[in-house]
Amino acid sequence: MSHKNQHGEPSSSISARTAAAASEVLEGRSQRGFFRRILPFLGPAFIASIAYIDPGNFATNIQSGAQYGYLLLWVVLGSNVMASVIQVLAAKLGIASRKNLAEHCADQFSKPVTFGLWIAMEVGAMASDLTGFIGAAVGFNLLLGMPLWSAGLLTGVVTFMILGLERYGFRSFEMTIAAFVGIISICYLIEIGLVKPPWSEVLTHTFVPQFEGTECIVLSAGILGATVTPYAIILHSALTQNRVVPRSDIQKKRLLRFEIVDVVVAMGIASLVNMAMLVMAAGTFHQHGMKDVGTLEQAYKTLQPLLGQAATWVFAVSLIASGLSAATTVTQAGQVILKGFLNRRIPIWLRRLITMVPSFVIILAHFDPTQSLVISQVVLSFALPLTLVPLVMFTGSKDLMGNLVNGTTSKTLTFLIVAVIIALNIYLLYGVFTGS
Repeated sequence: MSHKNQHGEPSSSISARTAAAASEVLEGRSQRGFFRRILPFLGPAFIASIAYIDPGNFATNIQSGAQYGYLLLWVVLGSNVMASVIQVLAAKLGIASRKNLAEHCADQFSKPVTFGLWIAMEVGAMASDLTGFIGAAVGFNLLLGMPLWSAGLLTGVVTFMILGLERYGFRSFEMTIAAFVGIISICYLIEIGLVKPPWSEVLTHTFVPQFEGTECIVLSAGILGATVTPYAIILHSALTQNRVVPRSDIQKKRLLRFEIVDVVVAMGIASLVNMAMLVMAAGTFHQHGMKDVGTLEQAYKTLQPLLGQAATWVFAVSLIASGLSAATTVTQAGQVILKGFLNRRIPIWLRRLITMVPSFVIILAHFDPTQSLVISQVVLSFALPLTLVPLVMFTGSKDLMGNLVNGTTSKTLTFLIVAVIIALNIYLLYGVFTGS
């Protein structure tokens, strides 16, 4: 099977061998154990999950932990639960209709609306790309001591190399992204081991909702914007639309069950990593009265006297892994957005070059990289409803979804999630314009 077309859009994204193994499982002929049966279906959610542990999450989680300790752990958990539900919907849309979210928007909406949505999604993708690129550059800058502009060039070279892995099959790209997720997870396991947090307090704030003032709510909106990400929704629907092709309604349901496992595993890991970021910041900076640790550079430099040199290296490595994987997956999502909304194509190397420009402008203009990351997350939080409302509409349509259409419970749950996100965005907008 082909792995991607000449323009870099994900298409039939697994090898003939993996596709055959998947078909065997869907047809009920596989005699393998559970893990080996599910293995061919793992991958799309891991690529999408990178959006939930990108450097934007580092920035918002570190600020939240430093200022409020463990208080907002429940926001991180709630955001990831909502994100998991949304990613299941995205996967279901691709499986049921064999079209992605952007293509459905182009089919169902007028040209002016479609064009407006394309603009909004491109802005969201640029914000996400900025997050990944700047984050990786800051990581290289901290770890290797090189100037930020040189670190940016190195980031660009490495992202091109990672995108080039698809020449050896999309499965190799999936495994590379999964390896990055593993690296980030191991890094934060080490950090948590060094911090030794009070687990009773951690558990309390994980499950008991609390706020402390307006700024706390604004940070919560930032966490939400950093967690539920528009490009991940569109990309996930594209990764499942042709990856494994079910031949009947029964096979569609079986495939969806495997994709749900993929989402639960990938998003579960992402949720734990996000919570570990906040716990690390709370257990080091907040505990020592350092509530104004507002940048990644400050976090890096402050970790050394508190936890030792190894902690700073681990932090920088996790930031690099997060930024590189985010920058490459956003590039793919950008290709899906352009093709889906406008039916236009550009070579993937050209998109990578174009989307590097805003990041270099910020680097060369000496803007605060961490503040740029936080602002980009707020931008994403406003773009979210424009992605979520069409997703809920399409997955609730019997004509588009067939036997995988959302039931009453799913419709109610997704409506509540979208309502919460939109309400937080309105509150954040009100706070920005009133100065409160």
